[in-house]
Amino acid sequence: MRMRNEKAIGIFIVVAGLIILLGKLGVFGFIGRHFWPLLILLPGIALHALYYARLTPSWSLVPAGTLTVYGLLFGITNTWGGGLMSNLWPALLLGIAIGLLEYAMVDHRRPAWVLPAAVGVGIISIILFGVTLLHTGIIYVLAVLLIVGGLWILLGRGRRGRGW
Repeated sequence: MRMRNEKAIGIFIVVAGLIILLGKLGVFGFIGRHFWPLLILLPGIALHALYYARLTPSWSLVPAGTLTVYGLLFGITNTWGGGLMSNLWPALLLGIAIGLLEYAMVDHRRPAWVLPAAVGVGIISIILFGVTLLHTGIIYVLAVLLIVGGLWILLGRGRRGRGW
């Protein structure tokens, strides 16, 4: 019994030393800085899996959809810079809309307000995305598309029966 205790204490000391060494080398800081969105994404995916395995009720799709969208959003902003959040913040509303929509699509005994709320919040989110995108470089793309489309119509390319 004494030999077994000594081995357990020895393993504990080695593990403690490894944890301290890895911490001083910055491994845990790196993991925390780069992979923290997984702490939001994985519960969302797990809730989806639990629902489709018939282990949780249908209303669990609301937090499942919301957490999944938030995890993806924070993963994108964590990877390519937090400045993207100034353009992607409407996805916070979109996450709620997707969670409500998932719930509305699978449960026919849901409250009557769920589907209209999901659609309403989703439309507001899309409108806000459009507004934020107009403040970025997409306005130039829109202008070029309008010019090309107008020229296409003016030059008669949009008419049928020209034989082309």
